[in-house]
Amino acid sequence: MTLLALKNISLRFGGPPLLDAVSFAIERGERVCLLGRNGEGKSTLLRLITGAQQADEGEIIRAQNLRVAEMPQDIPPQLSGTVREVVASGAGALGEKLAEYHRLLLQDPERLDRLGQLQSQLDAQNGWALDARIDTVVSRLELPPDTPFSALSGGLKRRVLLGRALAAEPDLLLLDEPTNHLDLDAIAWIENFLADWQGALLFITHDRSFLRRLATRILELDRGRLTSWPGDYDNYLRRREERLHAEAQEQALFDKKLAQEEAWIRKGIEARRTRDMGRVKRLYEMRDQYAQRRKLQGSAQFSVQDAERSGKLVAEAKNLCYAWDGKPVVRNFSTAILRGDKIGIIGPNGAGKTTLLRLLLGQLQPQSGTLRTGSNLQLAWFDQLRSALDERKPVWENIAGGKEYVEVGGARKHVMSYLQDFLFTPDRARSPTHVLSGGERSRLLLAQLFSQPANLLVLDEPTNDLDMETLDLLEELLLDFAGTVLVVSHDRAFLDHVVERVLVFEGEGQVGEYVGGYEDWLRQRPAPVKTSAAPPPKAAAAPVVTTPPAGNKPALSSKEKRELADLPARIEKLEAEQAELGLKLAELYSSNPAQAVSTQKKLSELEQQLAAAYERWETLEAARGG
Repeated sequence: MTLLALKNISLRFGGPPLLDAVSFAIERGERVCLLGRNGEGKSTLLRLITGAQQADEGEIIRAQNLRVAEMPQDIPPQLSGTVREVVASGAGALGEKLAEYHRLLLQDPERLDRLGQLQSQLDAQNGWALDARIDTVVSRLELPPDTPFSALSGGLKRRVLLGRALAAEPDLLLLDEPTNHLDLDAIAWIENFLADWQGALLFITHDRSFLRRLATRILELDRGRLTSWPGDYDNYLRRREERLHAEAQEQALFDKKLAQEEAWIRKGIEARRTRDMGRVKRLYEMRDQYAQRRKLQGSAQFSVQDAERSGKLVAEAKNLCYAWDGKPVVRNFSTAILRGDKIGIIGPNGAGKTTLLRLLLGQLQPQSGTLRTGSNLQLAWFDQLRSALDERKPVWENIAGGKEYVEVGGARKHVMSYLQDFLFTPDRARSPTHVLSGGERSRLLLAQLFSQPANLLVLDEPTNDLDMETLDLLEELLLDFAGTVLVVSHDRAFLDHVVERVLVFEGEGQVGEYVGGYEDWLRQRPAPVKTSAAPPPKAAAAPVVTTPPAGNKPALSSKEKRELADLPARIEKLEAEQAELGLKLAELYSSNPAQAVSTQKKLSELEQQLAAAYERWETLEAARGG
């Protein structure tokens, strides 16, 4: 069944059209990835689907009662309240009423008039079913329902945004760079969740591992045109290369024919007297066709400037220890880094990856242990916070200290020409730095980084916001670089392609060392200890059963078996009491407000008993083996 269809959609903001008569459709259950270079209009296309942007021409056909929800790329600054309230806000006006109802129950239960109004409205609009659904979403996403949204980490905030989108029960979910700025655990969690989700998905990503795991079809936006590529990412890469090759051959033939016609029209006066007017007309048409041709966006062409070789030893650490506020960040860590090593650093956000880099480079003194650094080290550092960029200056002044020329490969090059290698047009190079997009900032930082000779590169999250073509080039450069590379990244494919060793934060200040990249670490790492941090499902939520791994199923005692057999009847009885009290409460708000307060208290106690019964049922079922 077709959920959404775009037909001949066109949109321009001056200059060439951003979308040029594009058409596509999404079927129920599809997981479609939208690819394209930075600035091609991918996020704009999502805004067209949500209605936040209007097209100049064309139509969007939606299935009847289609529900569309979006997880935006950036966290909306206006979001506030508890986690549960933010999730509920995704369900529109009814979700806002539910949030207000729960807020009053907790903070101002004496406002019986307003509580009564909300109770009546929720009864009339089937609000309690939504209430149960929100509890289920919060439980499945393993979110702390009563924690203020503002107090969460960036990764948890993005998980709340996903819950907010799911609260609307969307038929189509839109995701714009869902893995940006998440650590590996958070990326794996969202990836696994979406792989099991039954709705349709349209997402934008530069995370190649995420793309390979989820996409069942790929849409490519290129020079205003949209093409569909069934199958996986590797199939898309192969067929896209074939298409670009065929396009280049076709254009070469066209250009040759045009040159022949131009030569013919410029023949002497005698030839012009006898020329074929139809041929002249075709020449004018060919000229128009050539003028309207949109060239493929160029690829960055940067290179690393090798400095003089460093000494064989880059750094040797023995039993390094460092703690912050009494909490160990690095404990008893030892390693040796030699010239030419390419090492990745992996760990959750906030684990101390940047601290470890500073310790290894001698920029931070360990509290115990020793560090020996090598000779003739020339360091270039890519900072994920982009702090090396002066926002007040034009783009070009952030290169080479504002000088007009840079030394590249032993040759003198004008800074504007140098920036063109990083896809900055002269106009863009003169723009203030603060107007740049995330991808442009990353390219500018790379331009700044590679404008100086180095034999030691430190890259702290270099892949955020880079398009895939630039990522591929950066990988090739690092592989060919004769110096030493230390890289912090959550991009699994990037780590697999570039590094030979990984240092992994494993908790309590322990840093493990493994040969290979990310996938190699997965195979070698110790088996994780399974714990459940998820809050128990509430009364109306369907219980989630977790089955232990084979060979680890504890046997139930006779008493526990009887308890498990009795639990369904107990839960049914509690739910019946809950429903009865809910109906009674609606009447008491108007007839006996004082009794309504005590009844509400009993109802809250019932909900707690139900939650405890569901949790016990889940535990016993899991122990039995499901």
